[in-house]
Amino acid sequence: MQRVTNCILIHDDHVLVIKKPRHGWYAIPGGKMEQGESIKESVQREYWEETSLTLSHPRLTGVFTFNIFDGEDVIQEWMMFTFVCHHYTGEMTTYCREGELEWVPLGRVHQLPMAEGDHKIFQHAFTSNELLYGTFQYTKAYELLDMRLDPADSAI
Repeated sequence: MQRVTNCILIHDDHVLVIKKPRHGWYAIPGGKMEQGESIKESVQREYWEETSLTLSHPRLTGVFTFNIFDGEDVIQEWMMFTFVCHHYTGEMTTYCREGELEWVPLGRVHQLPMAEGDHKIFQHAFTSNELLYGTFQYTKAYELLDMRLDPADSAI
């Protein structure tokens, strides 16, 4: 099972997102954990690698599992640890090999094209300090088949 960390950076009523070229969807900057890293070390390293920004005091906001199905078969499975952060240092890079970085007003995030579950994760991070647990199941075309969130009412 692949482990991934990412962080929702909120600053001046904006959030930093990355537009991925594969689907043209927006996502939360982050990436794969390396052997021996803690989840906090991973999110700080991954975020810096993609943005050149150093996160200050990221806080864990959600732990999620994802299963990608091809028919009845699970073809991909990963676990994602999502952080939220309000402070950073450094200057954002002008080039990111993973996609285009963009500061988006908080009120516009729900309008961006992205995986359906990511909208729920953003909504939770914007409205709650509680830790959210979730499971998402997608088709290989990333159509949402099912999701379970705990607490159930915090991200809906």
